[in-house]
Amino acid sequence: MKYECRARAISQCSVEQEETTWSAEESKTMQRLIVCCTLCVGRKLLSTAKNSTSNLRKHLASRHRDVKLTEKTLNPHPSPAKQVKIDLKASATALSAAELNKLVAGYIVEDMLPISTVDSESFRRIVEKILTKHGVKLPQRKSFAGYLEREYGIMDANLKAALGDVDFVLTTADILTVNNKSFMGVTVHWINSTLQRNKTALACKRIRGRHTYDVIGAEIEEIHSSYGLHGKVVATVTDNASNLAKTFRVCQPCNLESESEEECYDEEPTFTDVIEALSTASGDGQFSLPPHYRCASHTINLISTSDVDKHLNSCAETKAVYRSSIAKCSALWTKASRSTLASEQVEEVSCRKLMVPTSTRWNSLYEAISRIITIPMNELNPLCVKLGIKCLNEREYLFLQEYCIVMKPLTVALDILQGDECTYGCTYGALLPTLTSLMSKTLALKDDLSRMTASLPDAIKICFDAVLDSQEGLLAAATCPKFKLRWLKDERRREHLKVLLTTERRKNAPAADSANVSQLAASPAEIDFFDFENQPTESFSAENEVTDYLRSGYELEILNQFPNLKKM
Repeated sequence: MKYECRARAISQCSVEQEETTWSAEESKTMQRLIVCCTLCVGRKLLSTAKNSTSNLRKHLASRHRDVKLTEKTLNPHPSPAKQVKIDLKASATALSAAELNKLVAGYIVEDMLPISTVDSESFRRIVEKILTKHGVKLPQRKSFAGYLEREYGIMDANLKAALGDVDFVLTTADILTVNNKSFMGVTVHWINSTLQRNKTALACKRIRGRHTYDVIGAEIEEIHSSYGLHGKVVATVTDNASNLAKTFRVCQPCNLESESEEECYDEEPTFTDVIEALSTASGDGQFSLPPHYRCASHTINLISTSDVDKHLNSCAETKAVYRSSIAKCSALWTKASRSTLASEQVEEVSCRKLMVPTSTRWNSLYEAISRIITIPMNELNPLCVKLGIKCLNEREYLFLQEYCIVMKPLTVALDILQGDECTYGCTYGALLPTLTSLMSKTLALKDDLSRMTASLPDAIKICFDAVLDSQEGLLAAATCPKFKLRWLKDERRREHLKVLLTTERRKNAPAADSANVSQLAASPAEIDFFDFENQPTESFSAENEVTDYLRSGYELEILNQFPNLKKM
């Protein structure tokens, strides 16, 4: 291949620029060039490397030092520059400053990253690769923190406006301790006009000092007031902690459910300054809280641990086998979790790792025991010998199997109640059907298994005594299309709930009843002759609507056809 080399390549090697021309062709090795000097007489060929011009510089310095070289333009008549085309597609997808800040803010807030992330050089290099409009850059930490504060103010204002259009909400409250710091967490839940469940966090507020009932009550009321929720909160749900239970018992008498004596932690004594107490008004009436519900999932967790443990330890025939079997399982969990070799040996036998139970979720104990009994006894005991722990005897192995059979309905109930979208968002409507089915399924095992099956329904009845017969719980289940009256086996209870639903329907919308029921056509003479009595239009309309509702489908959208029941 022949071509001409410009003298610019030579000038880059510190040679005075003068006009010359080289004609060259590639050598067979493809690593060097054979160059012909046009200034020499005859055909003078020179060899040079592709990436070096040292041979050419030496030849010019030795043979043509007196020749003045000038730069040669390869294209003396360049074509005019073409018109620059604008990439409309790239311009349309380029991010503005607001869009870029919003994306980065979502990444930092949702993943709970420090604000100093925006100052990280590696993070900024990633952001620079994002197509943005001209001059758009990610702000530094101080400016970005101000942007987050402004966005929080906008979000807070939008949330208050949204809650202002809602008539009924439910809140949850809990106290969390992290790194020796306590925080009050409050969330709010409501169902909109399209029957969609909505939820959001209201506060995660630092609490200092003792967690006494008056401090907790004041914080909850302040959070409710800041969002204009007074008169809208139908109930507040908490766990079974004694200080939270006392807060609502003192500030708002609770007749909805009995106060269980099973508590998460002991109640702390309250110390009051006598002079301050005498100089101020009574603190019991200074704030008012909504009705209180105990978390059903937390209560069932307490039943699964405290009540079952109490029952098994109270019976002589189960106490020994219960303690020994759980102790041997604990030894197996400890060995497999602390030793890599032991974990590999377990995985070789069971083809999967063992689960280690946690203290906060009872389901984990059931699942951990279930994982152990999936290993046949003739394989489990040789594994225990290898690990150096005591083997399970046949009685203990059978006890663990029976324990899982008895507790399985309870785990299913917990999964239903703890589900994020429980029963199409009708969480409270699912409570009574779930408890009723749990008791019936547990009692169905009574004839085949131990007396432990009888203790669970009794414990459920004690802990949920008032809830099982509460009017609110019955109506919540009846107005949930998934359940209606199907969950009740007793015909008398079904009729009672139907009457209760009709009565509540008539009470909430009496004016609509008389307007929706058409009267029989009759002339004034007929009315005087037959002496018609006034028809009970309200009762007639309410009963028809309830009957039509009970005969309808089971989808949540069915409620749109019955606006009065939907409002209930």
